[in-house]
Amino acid sequence: MKLSTLKRIPLRWRARVLRAGFNLNPAFRGTGGRVEFISRDILHVRIRLALSRRTRNFVGSLYGGSLFAVTDGAHVIMLLANLHRDVVIWDKAAAIRYRKPAYCTLYADFRLDPAELAHINAELDAHHETSRRYTVELKDKAGTIYTVVERMVYIADKAFYKQKILEKEPGEKP
Repeated sequence: MKLSTLKRIPLRWRARVLRAGFNLNPAFRGTGGRVEFISRDILHVRIRLALSRRTRNFVGSLYGGSLFAVTDGAHVIMLLANLHRDVVIWDKAAAIRYRKPAYCTLYADFRLDPAELAHINAELDAHHETSRRYTVELKDKAGTIYTVVERMVYIADKAFYKQKILEKEPGEKP
């Protein structure tokens, strides 16, 4: 979703629209995950990944691809909704650590701190781009950690990013 589209949605409806958008998006639906909760200020997102026929692997535990994919996009949307500026945001790198096989429903809580947002804005004011590392744990209802996913998110002012792309050599990655 573009920032301009998000801004047109009344504040009281943004979290509901984002939740519906996530849950109806075919790519996200394919992970088997469902967004259960988005806080009104969009600083907290909770995702549920149920063990089902669609998310089960050959040995009966949650499929590793679903565990990884269900964490994709949440921080990007949260940052787009809260930075209040024209930015480009994408996942730069990611890693997953499996602690134990999951034979139950797992939950992932994504949180952003207002101080973190202020720090990102300061970095963008000073350098026009930054990268942030976010760690998400997939846990059962009792709080047992089954998987840890670490994502590196790239954030840049849109004008700076476009200029950077124009300056790069053909065939060179941004």
